[in-house]
Amino acid sequence: MEHWKTQKLSDTFVEGVRGAIPLANEHIEMIYRIIRYFKPEFYSFLDLGCGDGILGKSLFQLQPQSKGIFADYSEPMIRSAKQNVAGYLEQSAFYELDFEDESWIDSLPSPTQVDIVVSGFAIHHQNDQNKKRIYKKIHDRLLNEGGIFLNLDQVASSSTDLEKLFDEYFLESMELSLRDNPTDTKIEDIQTGYYADKELNKLAPVGKQLNWLEEIGFGHVDCYFKNMELSLFGGIKK
Repeated sequence: MEHWKTQKLSDTFVEGVRGAIPLANEHIEMIYRIIRYFKPEFYSFLDLGCGDGILGKSLFQLQPQSKGIFADYSEPMIRSAKQNVAGYLEQSAFYELDFEDESWIDSLPSPTQVDIVVSGFAIHHQNDQNKKRIYKKIHDRLLNEGGIFLNLDQVASSSTDLEKLFDEYFLESMELSLRDNPTDTKIEDIQTGYYADKELNKLAPVGKQLNWLEEIGFGHVDCYFKNMELSLFGGIKK
């Protein structure tokens, strides 16, 4: 995971990979719909593994008076998040933490309880045991009653052929994005970053992860949106 601490790879991700995620606007719209239904009035959130802070920024846009916590392993990503939410810095806090460490939650102020926890393309780097541990800590220690957990993440394909099909689909989306929105980033650098990240992936089927959430005690557990390996899933703390 050390490569995520480099500025070059972080910049490549922000400028290329994040901007090319297929159906990114639809992901945000579904997040909005779930929040409006289950928690129309929310006052606090945590963007866990925040990257460039796009999910947290979206929550600020939905509820401008809320307070946000942004946490990530990568200091360059934290800097990108600060830039991305520059208009909300007075109501934001930023923390570096490492999911590999079982005591990662202690990097946050105690007690930290929020109405919403969102995570985008971060938890899939953890093994199954860590994933379950993260989900349980979110449920038991981070969410208020009635709070929402939404994980927009990459999940395992059901076959190697479908995995290859997803790779082709995703890389094609990145090429089209660069063609429509030219930057200094080269497609070769984006592809390198994509495959470097892919080697670190520890993907689990979404159905298995839904079972974990139910076992932990979440309600309304479901995969709310799925596009091959890209899935939005989660639940509500009862």
